[in-house]
Amino acid sequence: MHLKLFFCLLFVSIIVLNCNKLPDGKDDLANTPISGLQPVDSVKKAIYDLTLVEKTAIFGSIPVVTNLVRQDLLELSGLECSRTNPGLLYTHEDSGNRNEIYITNSKGDDLGKITLDGIFNRDWEDLACGPGPENSKSYLYIGDIGDNDWIYPGIVIYRFPEPVLTAAGPQTNVHVVPDVLKFSYPKGAVNAESLMLDPLTKDLYIMTKEVGQSNLFVARYPQSTTLTTKLIHLASFPFDHLTSADISVDGSEILLRNNNQIWYWKRLSNETVLSALLRTPMEAPYFRNERQGEAICFAADGTGYYTVSEIQKYPEAIDALSFYKRN
Repeated sequence: MHLKLFFCLLFVSIIVLNCNKLPDGKDDLANTPISGLQPVDSVKKAIYDLTLVEKTAIFGSIPVVTNLVRQDLLELSGLECSRTNPGLLYTHEDSGNRNEIYITNSKGDDLGKITLDGIFNRDWEDLACGPGPENSKSYLYIGDIGDNDWIYPGIVIYRFPEPVLTAAGPQTNVHVVPDVLKFSYPKGAVNAESLMLDPLTKDLYIMTKEVGQSNLFVARYPQSTTLTTKLIHLASFPFDHLTSADISVDGSEILLRNNNQIWYWKRLSNETVLSALLRTPMEAPYFRNERQGEAICFAADGTGYYTVSEIQKYPEAIDALSFYKRN
C-alpha cells in the first residue's frame, strides 16, 4: 500500500514539474529577478497641474522691448547670451534658412554673423551656451532638432568654441567648422524645439514639442563626435507645444516656454535637472507681446531673461528683443 502511494506521488510530481516548463524546455524564469533580463520602466512622469501654478515675483512683469536693427530675420528660433563676449547675444532662423548665427546686443544692433561652414540648416530650433570639452573655453550648441512631420531617423547638435568678438560690427563674418554630435531617439522620430545645456555636468537636454505633453531626453557628457548616440528618455511633462528652454550660467535656474506662457524653476543645491523639473514650477512673467514666441534665454550676468519671436506669418510684426528684468 505504501509502495503504491509512493509511485502515485512521484507521478503527480513529474506532471507538476513538466507543467512549469516552457514549450522549448527552458525553465520559466518569470519570477526570478536576473539583472539585465527584466525590463525596468525608469521614465518618470510629472504630476503637477499647470493651471494651478503660482506666479513668481522674481522678475518684472513688463519687459523692455528693443527693436532689432535687422528686420529681415523673419523666422528667429533660437536665442542665447555669450559667455565669452560680455553683452553680446546670438540668434538664428529655423528650417531651411541660412547656416548662420546672428550677433546682436541688448540694443538690437547688427553685429555681424557666424557662418557654420559645410553645414545645412535642416531645422535649427534652439541654442545653448556653456562649457564643453576644453574647460578653458565656452561653446555654442545649435540644436538641429526640429521635425514637424516626425520623419527624420536622427538629429544633430552642432558645437564649436565661442569666437572672440571684441570688434564685432555689421561686416563681421566669422567662419567655423563645428563638431557634429549625432543622436537618435529610443523609439523613433520626435519633433523638438527646446535645447538645454547643464553647465554643472555638460549634459545636453532636449524637450519635445507635442500636443498637451513634452518628453525630456538627455545625452550625457562626453557626447561622441564619431558615433550616433541614443538619447535617454527621462520623463514626461504636461507642457503643450514647448518652443524653447534655458539653464542659467551658474546652473541654478531653469526656464521653459511656449507661445503663451513661461515657467521657472529655482534649482536646489546638488539637484539634478530632472529632479528640478519634476517639482511644480512657477509661472514667470510673459507680456504676450509676441505673435509666435520662439526663444528664451537668461542674461549672462543674471539680471533677467530675454525672449524673441518669429514674425514671418505676421507682416505687421517687428523683430524685437523683450527683456524681463530681475527685481
